[in-house]
Amino acid sequence: MNPKLKLLVLIALLVATGHSFAQKTTLQASVSGLKGDGHKAILSVVDGNKVLPVDTLAIDNKGNLKATAPCSKPSLFLLNISGVNNSTLHLMLEPGDKVSLELAYIDTLAFLHIANAKGSANMQLYQQFNDILLRHSLQARHIDNEYILPSTSEKRKEELGQQLQQVQLAQNIAIRQLLEKNTKTLMSAFLVTYFDNDAETYADLFEAIDNGLKERYADNQFVKYVDNKVRTNLGPGRMAPEIARQDPDGKTRKLSDLRGQVVMIDFWASWCRPCRMENPNVVRLYKQYHDKGFEIYSVSLDKDRRQWLLAIEQDGLEWPNHVSDLNGWTSSGGASYGITSVPSTVLVDRQGRIIARNLRGEQLANKLKEIFGE
Repeated sequence: MNPKLKLLVLIALLVATGHSFAQKTTLQASVSGLKGDGHKAILSVVDGNKVLPVDTLAIDNKGNLKATAPCSKPSLFLLNISGVNNSTLHLMLEPGDKVSLELAYIDTLAFLHIANAKGSANMQLYQQFNDILLRHSLQARHIDNEYILPSTSEKRKEELGQQLQQVQLAQNIAIRQLLEKNTKTLMSAFLVTYFDNDAETYADLFEAIDNGLKERYADNQFVKYVDNKVRTNLGPGRMAPEIARQDPDGKTRKLSDLRGQVVMIDFWASWCRPCRMENPNVVRLYKQYHDKGFEIYSVSLDKDRRQWLLAIEQDGLEWPNHVSDLNGWTSSGGASYGITSVPSTVLVDRQGRIIARNLRGEQLANKLKEIFGE
């Protein structure tokens, strides 16, 4: 057979069997705010549950770096700057993209800010998301700095806790509005996972993104994840999955053993400051409604047993249902509820069905008042 004809037949076979040729995707970036010299950037790609290394890139003395990556399909890449805390940058790249980024590392916040993104609708969306996080991180840091002062009174700490909740609420609203405008941009399938712990509240947003992307990006791992989330959402009315874990004394405590009471499953950790700031409110509500049938089932995402027990004592968490497998984020208790951030709560009725998720502060108090009356 003629060599040229052989090549044409091979190409036809590859196309027919779904193979594609990787197109070069290029990235140029400038990074300001780094301290010292000799920094490198590690480029990796997310493949299912694996993060696979792609290249190690030199950052020159002006903070510039360049990368070329083979890209046969839209993929999420990670860019990490060596020796710099919280410097992970998420890059949703598509075949043939030519992306240019201006980055600024803010050392006081340990935050890598995208000042400008060009050449990619995905990265322009991520820049806007990044801007929202930075703006609200600055507000939260101001509140946190006052909270940790020895001179701050307990009453003021309670007020600061409420302010922190308002900052979080404002951030959530801003992110929702951003994603609602970009349901057909692939990066939205990754960014909407920010709301994983409260997927029933944002069910319409997950569904809108699913509808906007699943036809064009049916094989993308994040679109598949969002589609599965839409189909299996643990929203109000669903039975709460069982959790059976050991308490500090080694006794197995089952969530189902509390059937007949209204139960708040509280996913938290000793190292989680928003959790600790919310605990006084949780203790107050427990004392107010426990005799009427309110119980708390606390699932810790700690790894350090000593810190877990110390936080229980310090915060006066007097209920007996404290459990943890001390596996941190891989906690099997958290996994059954899709927990990816804390604090996170699930309110369960006397029959074991979910009433609501992620009620805290005033929202939690109002719901318990509705259930138990005054």
